[in-house]
Amino acid sequence: MTSSTIDIQMPDGVADAYLTCPDDDQRHPGVLFLMDAYGLRVRIEEMADRIAERGYAVLAPNVFYRAGRSPVLPFPDMSKEDARTEFFSKVRPLMGELTPEHLAADGAAYLDELAKVADEPFAITGYCMGVRLGMRIAAAHPDRVSALAGFHGGGLVTDDPASPHLAAADLRAELYFGHADNDRSNSPEQIAALDEALDAAGVKHTTELYEGAPHGYTMSDTPAYNEAAAERHFEALFDLLERALA
Repeated sequence: MTSSTIDIQMPDGVADAYLTCPDDDQRHPGVLFLMDAYGLRVRIEEMADRIAERGYAVLAPNVFYRAGRSPVLPFPDMSKEDARTEFFSKVRPLMGELTPEHLAADGAAYLDELAKVADEPFAITGYCMGVRLGMRIAAAHPDRVSALAGFHGGGLVTDDPASPHLAAADLRAELYFGHADNDRSNSPEQIAALDEALDAAGVKHTTELYEGAPHGYTMSDTPAYNEAAAERHFEALFDLLERALA
């Protein structure tokens, strides 16, 4: 494997990103890895490396680049009772900056960077907030994205006129969702509404509920980590990548 931190020229500055791929001087299918709200860190790099080991070029950008380089915010001390609440009070404004318009422009820059080492079309895998970011990028660039995987996503169906599920008609990718069980940010009713929107738009998709797995189940550096669910997620992701990027 070969991996490095790179800088990407973006519409509103420079984004640092982690790029990892097999060390064979060949071009490989490309995967855009969209982080959770805790940011670009060792766990994200570990997951990207594991995907790259299967023969993919993986780019994991700091989507909060407008606020600075990683770490934009210090990773919270999970042993402290109010650490998570305090962290999200600071990160929510950064999340709010990721509008559909910003993500369309940012997504183009990320995919252009990935195209330097990988062949199109690409796949996207997203985690927590990264799922809805991935949906927006895939909808904005349907000819460049052939697969989208989303794990323990939240906020996919809202009352906002710009809710991610309302862009279903713009998607051309095959989608896979591994939803967390008992997720306050993604209720059974929201999951059903997402499936209904995708069905109505004729989008090929698979929806699975990971029973007993909390929101954030892939992230081994948080209390939400569930090893069995995390391993299941890798199996589902690799199945999708092999189908869509063959």
